[in-house]
Amino acid sequence: MRVLAPAFRFLCLMMLLAVVALPARAEDVTPLVSTGWLKQHLQDPDVLVLDIRSAIDGGGADAYQKAHIPGAVHSDYDKAGWRVTRGGVPFMLPTLPELEKLIGELGIDEDTHVVVVPAGVHYTDFGAAARTYWTLKVTGVSKVSILDGGDAAWSRDGNVTESGPSKPSPKIFTASLNKTLLADVSEVQKIEQSGSATLIDARPASFFAGKERAPAAKGYGHIPGAVNVDSATFYDSKTNRLKPARELAAIAAALPNGPAVTYCNTGHWAATDWFVLSELLGRKNVRLYYGSMVDWTSDPNRPLASARTKWDDLKKTLGFGS
Repeated sequence: MRVLAPAFRFLCLMMLLAVVALPARAEDVTPLVSTGWLKQHLQDPDVLVLDIRSAIDGGGADAYQKAHIPGAVHSDYDKAGWRVTRGGVPFMLPTLPELEKLIGELGIDEDTHVVVVPAGVHYTDFGAAARTYWTLKVTGVSKVSILDGGDAAWSRDGNVTESGPSKPSPKIFTASLNKTLLADVSEVQKIEQSGSATLIDARPASFFAGKERAPAAKGYGHIPGAVNVDSATFYDSKTNRLKPARELAAIAAALPNGPAVTYCNTGHWAATDWFVLSELLGRKNVRLYYGSMVDWTSDPNRPLASARTKWDDLKKTLGFGS
């Protein structure tokens, strides 16, 4: 043993040096990461930067090709298949095989830390990031973050960019549906009837009241019993970031305690409400109704609550309203 001891100590020293020489890794995954954090961890082998710019934010593939975070791969939120038509209803969650293909081809597997990068120009494009974040989480990707301030913040902070495509290295991804994060129409129907959870409508007040509706929705108003928390109230349009945690908590304090389900028109704005409540404020048992009003109103027998009047209908007929 005495003869082997020096060799053993030398081996331990070499192993320690090897660990120290490894690049810094993202050990603590937080829902939001700063541009400074991303700059420090950009070369980490387990970090993948996912640029989701699309027509929703006025960008898309052309904006990505022109300039993006070095190494970032692009997946157009509006076109790549993050939301699909199922059963004649648009903007739905894809099937697990569809998600496995979409996510795996981007170079993501169960061990990847994905940093989702929106444009960073509007509360609606943050919703795209939140919906992408939620989709990754619901399929079993546990390490996901959103870049605070998005691509705009990265450039504004003076960080380098590159042009042209960054081709991903596809991986085999096996999805595992996390049902604790989602609600489907049958579950929402039970909640509407029983009041067993708070339904949170993330749309602007005009949609909630039934004064206007999304083109893909077939009815005006909201799910009976829902409360309205417009996703834009969580967002600071001056900084193009979510508001500070204390302000988010103050807004959410008005909501009843207990289980909650967020929804909007297509599960897009609702993803912001879900993200704030579940991921940032740590509220338990918050789910996203991904089909939202487009799905709910696809069946005319499902109830709606609305403040819409005949005058509203007349204005629409005359071309003065929605």
